[in-house]
Amino acid sequence: MSTIEIIILALIQGLTEFLPISSSAHLILPSQLLGWADQGLAFDVAVHVGTLLAVMLYFRKDVGAMFFAWSNSIVKKEHNGESALAWWIIFATIPAGLFGLFGKDFIEEHLRSAAVIAITTIVFGLLLGYVDIKGKQTKDIKSLGFKGAMYIGLAQAVALIPGTSRSGITMTMGLMLGLTRDAAARFSFLLSIPAIAMAGSYLTFKLVLEANGVDWQAIAFGSIVAFISAYACIHYFLILLDKLGMMPFVIYRLLLGAFLIWFVM
Repeated sequence: MSTIEIIILALIQGLTEFLPISSSAHLILPSQLLGWADQGLAFDVAVHVGTLLAVMLYFRKDVGAMFFAWSNSIVKKEHNGESALAWWIIFATIPAGLFGLFGKDFIEEHLRSAAVIAITTIVFGLLLGYVDIKGKQTKDIKSLGFKGAMYIGLAQAVALIPGTSRSGITMTMGLMLGLTRDAAARFSFLLSIPAIAMAGSYLTFKLVLEANGVDWQAIAFGSIVAFISAYACIHYFLILLDKLGMMPFVIYRLLLGAFLIWFVM
């Protein structure tokens, strides 16, 4: 991979991992429009590491509080809001793990086309716009409850279908359940931590099984670019969310989906 390919693909991954606009819809564009070769497993691992470090660093206080509270809930049987949130996130991650385990081959074979990505980009973009307008937006994260967390976890499993957007559909479900925009986004970001970790671990396992050499310089550079772009994305998205709402992202998804439909016709 050239330096410009590394920068562009790492930026795409870092930004689209957390914006509700679908990373798969964007990652298909360089290969389809520019004829770039697949970036390979090693680079996928690199950008997953970068985005995982970004979200963990940004929410380090929340992650630390949840970890210690969760540990106390096991060792000392002490429970509070942070331990409950940690358990919600753990259980809400299970549907995506199971769907990925049993549905991965089917998705890879039948659902990774530009046509599918175009349709899901538009459909789930419209759904996001609808709930952003109609949602009550009165609840904070701790009002979500176990059942609400599992609904968002099931939505995250659907995001394995390319073009859906993991962050987009989890925020959509959060808004549908009455969360504020900020609460829906924060829960989506916290829920991404085990999801990205699982995906990264799976890709790392596959990479270890491969006999091909690894360009460690490209991996390091890709990780750094993905980390910086993802961290900045989370920071400014949360700042601008209440001012802009979801509608700019909805409009962008509709335009992107229309472009993809035009491209594949």
